[in-house]
Amino acid sequence: MPVELTLHKAAEELRHGDLASVLRARQRVAGLVGTYPHRLDLRERLAEVYRVLGQPAQAGRWTYLSDERDPDETVAFERAYRQAQARLVALCWQGRVDEAPTETARTRLASLYLEARVELQHELDATPHEETSWGACLMVMVGGTFVLVCFLLGIVTLVQFLWRLVS
Repeated sequence: MPVELTLHKAAEELRHGDLASVLRARQRVAGLVGTYPHRLDLRERLAEVYRVLGQPAQAGRWTYLSDERDPDETVAFERAYRQAQARLVALCWQGRVDEAPTETARTRLASLYLEARVELQHELDATPHEETSWGACLMVMVGGTFVLVCFLLGIVTLVQFLWRLVS
């Protein structure tokens, strides 16, 4: 179904106003956003549906890359997705930053990628750099060798038992 026809159907469903119709509209527009992730106008239409549903965090999610966005919705989105990596995943952006259609979207995506990189570096820096002792490694190797020898002895014993049954 062409984009404009799908948007028209979604708008009709929103006008009906009942929950089932609004949910169908959300599904239609979300499908369009999945198919055309670079179209900010579709993201803004999806945000409209979420406003009707009373979900400001989701409305903020879909207008995050827009030139005009509601600050309260943006804050709600950032609270719902506290880490930059989670926000990047939630935005469902596909492709490179320079493929964004507006300078605002490119700037926000680049900023989010940088923030995610910094968060990841902080997590890596906070991870203790412990080295495993040689004694522990030796014990694991001895234990593994013991298990392997027991397994091989079991195979040999089973083959001998079967050989005696056949003979």
